[in-house]
Amino acid sequence: MERSIQIAAAQRLRALHDRRQLLLLPNAWDAASACMLARLGFPAVATTSGGVAWSLGWADGERLPLDEMLAAVARITRVTPVPVTVDFEGGYGASPDQVHANVTALIATGAVGINLEDGIAHARLRPIDAAAARIAAARAAANACGLPLVINARIDSWIVAGTANEQARIADCLDRARAYLAAGADCIYPIALAEPAVIGRLCAAIDAPVNIGARTGMPAIAELARLGVARVSTATRLATRAYAAARDAALAMRDSGHFDALDSTFGYADMQALYDAH
Repeated sequence: MERSIQIAAAQRLRALHDRRQLLLLPNAWDAASACMLARLGFPAVATTSGGVAWSLGWADGERLPLDEMLAAVARITRVTPVPVTVDFEGGYGASPDQVHANVTALIATGAVGINLEDGIAHARLRPIDAAAARIAAARAAANACGLPLVINARIDSWIVAGTANEQARIADCLDRARAYLAAGADCIYPIALAEPAVIGRLCAAIDAPVNIGARTGMPAIAELARLGVARVSTATRLATRAYAAARDAALAMRDSGHFDALDSTFGYADMQALYDAH
């Protein structure tokens, strides 16, 4: 991708993080799903690390080799006419220097945004300073490339909380948000947070766009916007729903001996049309 085109896409993604209007950001897991979501009119598309890994034969959690992940992102950006932001997990590196190198390689795929998480294997949190240093490294890599990369700092306090109570989680999240924004993050993502009162409290206290993960039972988009949420993403949920549909159809065919379950509202011609339009 030409750098001028990539810079323009990054600027579009950055402009979409307007706290006056919520950005609904679906997560794709391969080139076809990303292309489809873009053609549906979503102004930007994210990737899901779990969905991308599963589609390539790996479990989630940075088990997917970096070169395979980068190749998948390059395929996605090639066919997706809107800005693409990538779930980059923890940065695929043990040190900030490695994160810097890996973000540089990711930028070369055409991506214009990333998620960076502060949890390790959903088991523990990085110290705040260590996590902030990785965000600073990502920002330095983007600056060196001349790209206004949108960095979404994922805070795992609601996944990895140990015995902390809700007030301790909130305090930790706010401390982390301040440090990550100072290090160069643009957006804060307290993953797994679902309580409306806490969402509203954090949105009021964090001077940056806040990303919330969608799930069944969450408040509707209008209510999340009222609470101050700027961005809603879907994580692995579209990918798992697609796999569930395929599983259920295969089971129905096997168990009934009939093929009615193979009927679909989105068929071969529809898929071909996505690429014909590219």
